[in-house]
Amino acid sequence: MEEDDKVIRKVVLSDEFSNYYDKLNSKIQDKYAYSIQLIKTIKVVSEKFVKKIQNTEFYEVRVSIGTNKYRTMLVATDNVNFMEAKRVILLNSFLKKDSKQYSREIEKARKILIREELI
Repeated sequence: MEEDDKVIRKVVLSDEFSNYYDKLNSKIQDKYAYSIQLIKTIKVVSEKFVKKIQNTEFYEVRVSIGTNKYRTMLVATDNVNFMEAKRVILLNSFLKKDSKQYSREIEKARKILIREELI
């Protein structure tokens, strides 16, 4: 079976995510690549990798290396539930420092959606 036969979800990368990813070291890029592969090929992804952000339409992709916690805002474009979605977009990314940071990052994600005319 070819790789494409296993894909159940299309993952679209925003320019913001791509630029962020390109600046990461290869170890972190490898962890992101693994997480993205899970998102593409597994219907029910563990909260260790993708978690709903309460009271928003967003999810976060979670990558950890040591004590560093990297997060990427994700939105499902064809279903309100990520697990049922066939297409998702990785929006903005950040190195998590504290929980207050989320409101700024959610606002950035919304601006990307509006700019790309996805909402």
